[in-house]
Amino acid sequence: MRSLLYLIAVILVIGWALGFFVYSAGGLIHILLVIAVIAILLRLIGGRGV
Repeated sequence: MRSLLYLIAVILVIGWALGFFVYSAGGLIHILLVIAVIAILLRLIGGRGV
């Protein structure tokens, strides 16, 4: 499950970068970035205990 969360986070960061530099979709792009950062933090925090 953790690797899936990490994969989702990477996809969201790539989507944010593409959207930020190519499409200018406004607030949606920043919401994707926040979700990706939260997923990465959960991965880092959860990975320490295992």
